[in-house]
Amino acid sequence: MNPRLLRRPALVVLPLSAALALTALTGTAGAEPARHGHAARVVSTATLPDIPLARFSNALLPGSVRDDRNVDLGGIGSDLYPAERHGEYWTVTDRGPNGQIAVGKDKRRTFPVPGFDPAIVKVRTVGDRLQVVRAIPLTTASGAPVTGLPNQPGRDEAPYTHDASAPLPYNPNGLDTEGLVRDRDGSFWLVDEYGPSLVHVSARGRVLARHVPKGLGLTGADYPVVESLPSVFLKRKVNRGFEGLALLPDGDLVMALQSPLLNPDKATGEESRNTRLVRFSPRKNRVTAEYAYRFDPVGVVEPGQTKTSELKISSVVALGGDRLLVQERTDKSARVYEVRLRRSSDILGSAWDTTASPALEQLDGPAADRGPFLAKRLVLDLNTVPGVPGKIEGIAVEGSSTLVVVNDNDFGMTDGPEAFDAKGRLVDSGIETKLVRVRLAHPIR
Repeated sequence: MNPRLLRRPALVVLPLSAALALTALTGTAGAEPARHGHAARVVSTATLPDIPLARFSNALLPGSVRDDRNVDLGGIGSDLYPAERHGEYWTVTDRGPNGQIAVGKDKRRTFPVPGFDPAIVKVRTVGDRLQVVRAIPLTTASGAPVTGLPNQPGRDEAPYTHDASAPLPYNPNGLDTEGLVRDRDGSFWLVDEYGPSLVHVSARGRVLARHVPKGLGLTGADYPVVESLPSVFLKRKVNRGFEGLALLPDGDLVMALQSPLLNPDKATGEESRNTRLVRFSPRKNRVTAEYAYRFDPVGVVEPGQTKTSELKISSVVALGGDRLLVQERTDKSARVYEVRLRRSSDILGSAWDTTASPALEQLDGPAADRGPFLAKRLVLDLNTVPGVPGKIEGIAVEGSSTLVVVNDNDFGMTDGPEAFDAKGRLVDSGIETKLVRVRLAHPIR
């Protein structure tokens, strides 16, 4: 490893001139307001321009990316959290460019830019452009990059090179970051899919603690690992760990499991519509509640879709008190619901919080109707709003009647060997990162 990477990296603040240079005019003009009735409508769209990934990464951690294979900065749509100024937002990348290539009967997970380090990225909307104004790399206790590589053989997918021809090393520090909030003291909380875990990060990006399920047994990490989460979360589906994160007014955190646990087995988890939210108290440093959440049928979320396993939660947003927005989605469609975190739906410490049979994930039909699930109401069907891109993962609330949403463009990658040309350069999907403001027909606050 380059010894320069072991230094504690400085918080990178891009001056306005540099930010403007990075964000040359490339975007989609704001949409025209709807002219019919009082339906929800897109009122503005801002697009992230092409920023070479090596330029972005090496400005934060010099020498970390030697070859970006023509990949641009993307993946920052994993979550969205309002910053101090109107029109500015904190976002976070996921683990970086990755894909899948079938080799025989296996699908290998590829990491074409293995030196990429997940980062917290502050963006600003400037007309139809999305401008990067600050970026914070995630680092270990010694100041090294955490990287986005998987942690444990046998539990996480094995990492491979861009063409799936050669294995890459695992990294116990690696994080697949998804949800993000900023605490009152300036530190950040993130959720990760690998553990799954809840990660506390300093204002400068240093991992202060990573909370994981009891019994995970993660060793070799260069930061504190705390087994404080219920052990049942060890049964998370690969690549479907914690995704959404909300900061409640009392300082508690609520994290959402992206998809149902494989509990008691894979077949059950793939067909289940029942997932979980977890409440964590930073003051008590422990989980204080766990809530059962039931998806709508997949054909309701995405008309025509029949695979229940496509259902995911990607974003949760605190509204005040015990109210929470929850986004249910597939890769093509999304709907936003409101729930209240009632004690009657708290399953922490109950049989539902274990692998005992019948498992929560097995409840269906009349049994599910009697189950401990949070009551919910539909706030917005994003499928009905022209101009909203697919794969929305980040949502924020602006004022009383505007949702701000951002998509995950997967760094312009697609699956399969055709993702890169014969020279190993990306064949870009053409999907851009877009931040879209949607005016609702009725206030939600």
